[in-house]
Amino acid sequence: MTKQTKLPPLKSATRIVSSLDEIGQPAWDALLALQAEANPFLSFAFLHALHEAGCASEQSGWQPQFVTIWSDHAEENTAEPQLLAALPLYVKYHSYGEYVFDWAWADAYQRSGLEYYPKLLSAIPFTPVTGARLMARDAASAAALMEVIKVLRVDTQTSSTHILYPPADQAEALQAAGFLLRSGVQFHWLNPGYRDFDAFLETLERKKRKNIRAERRKVADAGITFRHVPGADVTAADWVFFNRCYRHTYAAHRSTPYLNLAFFKRIGATMPQNILLIVAERDGHPIASSLLIHTETTLYGRYWGALEEVPCLHFETSYYQPLEFCIAQKISCFEGGAQGEHKMARGFLPQKTWSAHWLAHPDFSNAVANFLERESNGIDAYMDELNDRNPFRNDDQTETEDHKRGP
Repeated sequence: MTKQTKLPPLKSATRIVSSLDEIGQPAWDALLALQAEANPFLSFAFLHALHEAGCASEQSGWQPQFVTIWSDHAEENTAEPQLLAALPLYVKYHSYGEYVFDWAWADAYQRSGLEYYPKLLSAIPFTPVTGARLMARDAASAAALMEVIKVLRVDTQTSSTHILYPPADQAEALQAAGFLLRSGVQFHWLNPGYRDFDAFLETLERKKRKNIRAERRKVADAGITFRHVPGADVTAADWVFFNRCYRHTYAAHRSTPYLNLAFFKRIGATMPQNILLIVAERDGHPIASSLLIHTETTLYGRYWGALEEVPCLHFETSYYQPLEFCIAQKISCFEGGAQGEHKMARGFLPQKTWSAHWLAHPDFSNAVANFLERESNGIDAYMDELNDRNPFRNDDQTETEDHKRGP
């Protein structure tokens, strides 16, 4: 661990805080509620759980240094200052848990005798979900926050500033402020109001539909049943079991898990309304589980794990069971997480994501700008290719398939 990095003092109305306790849940969540691109991962409950459980902390290489802008309560004749704007910000000592990969940039810095770490990162740790990063109460507060970001990126001793998964309008504002934009691809499932799972399947090409039914049949024939457990009903034993599954699957892939049981228990206690636990069982014994976060409109696939190998169990637990939940609850979007072109065969469609980057070293900034231009062209071509392989059948295909099946 390198020496702790403190950001420089700013104007009196601006504070850098190392703990969300310094802001308080009412002030943070009130500001979040005003954002167009808000989601549960930006909530006080989720972020504070990451920090307090030690998953995203100074010791793990995520040093919280949240930027906040406050009103002058004396001028506004209020009892307490009001939180006007905020930016979730970390001093990062590595690039793990980000899902926007800059390892090659760090390696190039090192080979040139320069230090890439620490860097400044605005993101939700371990969570590749688009959402507000520059949170502001109004346009004036947003402009003030952008000015603070400009000051920080110049005055700190860090190599670079990175803002991951902002919504498109914030990405454009960051580009106007001198950041380089980078695009990526995720896969989301959209629900126009399907009657049931079979109604969804009928919209897919015949081969895709047939494969999904075969995968689901394999799981059913293996004697697997499922429980959908709302957050309020998840027990301590459920969390212990889920954590076993989560850690077992990371170990099977020779990886180190980012999260721990303390984190899962915290979010279970503080945001149960946003949690769904899906548990796969055989002969009355749990063997696998997936954890999903949701609102009334969006379901987010997050974590999964299994203690036994069963063909197609991952697809059923992490995709098909959640899709059935979306249809039953009339949830309009299922974000399946980072990467995963295989999701297209299951009805997920490509969506572009954004990140914004500022590098202090002029030569490296120019080199990265050239790389991003080439990469962006490749992403656009990839999106076109994916859309050409849309898994949904068109009218011509429908007529052909109906003819093959006969009357």
